[in-house]
Amino acid sequence: MLSTGSLVDRYERDGFVSPVRIISEAEVGPHRRALEWAEAEVGPLHYQYKMHTVLTSPLELATHPTMLDAVEELLGPDILLYNVVYIVKEPGSAAHVAWHQDLTYWGLDSDLQVSAWLALSPATADSGAMMMLPGTHTGGRLTHSVGTGGSNVLDNDQYVDGVDEAAAVLCPLAPGEASFHHGWTLHASRPNESDDRRIGLNIQYLHPSVRQTLHDMDTAMVVRGTDAYGNFGTDIPATGNLEPKALARRAEQDALIKGTYVTALDPT
Repeated sequence: MLSTGSLVDRYERDGFVSPVRIISEAEVGPHRRALEWAEAEVGPLHYQYKMHTVLTSPLELATHPTMLDAVEELLGPDILLYNVVYIVKEPGSAAHVAWHQDLTYWGLDSDLQVSAWLALSPATADSGAMMMLPGTHTGGRLTHSVGTGGSNVLDNDQYVDGVDEAAAVLCPLAPGEASFHHGWTLHASRPNESDDRRIGLNIQYLHPSVRQTLHDMDTAMVVRGTDAYGNFGTDIPATGNLEPKALARRAEQDALIKGTYVTALDPT
């Protein structure tokens, strides 16, 4: 297992590093319970964006000092928290994630970003852990098609066709471990064939110089260092759980992000 202080060479070579211990397995339990309590209150939270603005648990994890230490190694001392989203595969579900590159549909002008994926339950070969294709972050944007006709859980059913999986690396994670990947790194995951939910917290970090190219309504928040650019509006971090005003703001931001993804994938 990698620790902070040894990430950069692997990340620059492969486009990802995994696993990195962020919190102990014992510490994961309260965070999983916080998610499942919120689901009981408001319904499924899979692929609902900006969750750090309505729940204190994902905010705590996204700003955990060990997490930010790792991101600082990869991105530098000035860090924006851009988005936090739960990604959940139910046991026995056919849901999978097709091969794709994140930056294809974010609308950003730069690849000065890092995506963290923190396991809140075991991510194994059986449960559908992420697979990465080393080195694909160096080739820039690949052509993405839309519409697999299957159970691809990505918002717009996007995928890269004809991927040779022979060199793919499985990235299993124990609860409390994270992987970090570049936005051009091709990655995917298979269905959850285990008897437990596969729960991940996906956290997206940016250097403050990054800019949204499709509109001027994007938001983020400084979590380390300073923002000398002012390219984003400011997210309001959660001070409680599921507060009505915060939920209303989050719903607006969620709709904006999903609209951005549609436009970025098909600007026509």
